[in-house]
Amino acid sequence: MVTIKVNNLIDFVAEVFSHSESSSEEARRIATYLTTANLTGHDSHGVIRVPVYIRWKKTGNIVPNQTPEIVVDTPSLAVVDGKFGYGQTVTPFAVRTGIEKCKKAGLSAIALRNAGHIGRVGDWAEMAAAEGLVSVHFVNAAGSLLVAPYGGVQKRLSTAPYCVGIPRQGQDPIVLDFATSIVAEGKVLVASRGGKKLPTGALVDADGTLSEEPSVLYGPYTPDGPRDHTKGTGAIRAFGEHKGSGLAFICELLGGALTGTGATSGGRQFANGMLAFYIDPKVIDTANYFDDEISRYTDFIRETKPIAGVESVLVPGDPERKMRAERTRNGVPLPDDTWAAIVNTAREVGVSEASIQRATS
Repeated sequence: MVTIKVNNLIDFVAEVFSHSESSSEEARRIATYLTTANLTGHDSHGVIRVPVYIRWKKTGNIVPNQTPEIVVDTPSLAVVDGKFGYGQTVTPFAVRTGIEKCKKAGLSAIALRNAGHIGRVGDWAEMAAAEGLVSVHFVNAAGSLLVAPYGGVQKRLSTAPYCVGIPRQGQDPIVLDFATSIVAEGKVLVASRGGKKLPTGALVDADGTLSEEPSVLYGPYTPDGPRDHTKGTGAIRAFGEHKGSGLAFICELLGGALTGTGATSGGRQFANGMLAFYIDPKVIDTANYFDDEISRYTDFIRETKPIAGVESVLVPGDPERKMRAERTRNGVPLPDDTWAAIVNTAREVGVSEASIQRATS
């Protein structure tokens, strides 16, 4: 395990993307969002993605420095085409569009299509919450067949994230952000590179055998080689049996089919689609009831007597706040295999050995 200071990690990752045709602004934006995912404990959406992003860029699946296009524009609704640009570039544009429309109309809906990997969806809920807005996000990943629907063993769904953000006055927002699979694909990637092991039965093989071995998803791989989910014989399982599988199906239809990205299928270019709704609580809550009621109910939940072996009952966002404080203070821990893969990618795009050494200083 290596531990990298936050600013060092952002600088180093930004240099990798600067050496791979992204503008300095885009490179730093990607690096900041990826590092933020690590800070909140979502290592699956953090800097472990660097080799994947650069590989996608080389194959044309991601296009640097794209300017997204608004193809449908009404007072309360817009469709934004990301044109396969980096998600960290095109998604903030779509979210800002939703925020601006919501502040004028009290409610807005934004369909983002053909975006590169948009990263941790919670970032976009937090962006809206910072402007005082509630947001709901349905996301899919077209071309990313990873998850078996309930009762099946074949890949038919993406990990289809779902996210809700709720602002609070003078406090961090409440953010619920999860993949509709038992684990996000990035967590399988983390496990394959020496990180946290998968939960029991997170994967299912073609014969119906449950497994925690990443090779079920990726097939055989070397420690610092690429991971290709099309090579494995098995799939990730949907969480919550029929309930998680059903929510994933809805994310595919709303985040994928309705946005124009397309529901997930094999043999097509990767793209995230996101359907997001933005609500201004001030327009609904004319009696200023909402925030106090959030406080009351949040306290009510946290005061629940915990079951044996559990320290305390949490609400969405509590683990991320604790982890962000700890890693901001102490640095971001990365398994040796993960760091080696990032360094190899940096060398491939021409980052100097001096920069590599400086990152760990």
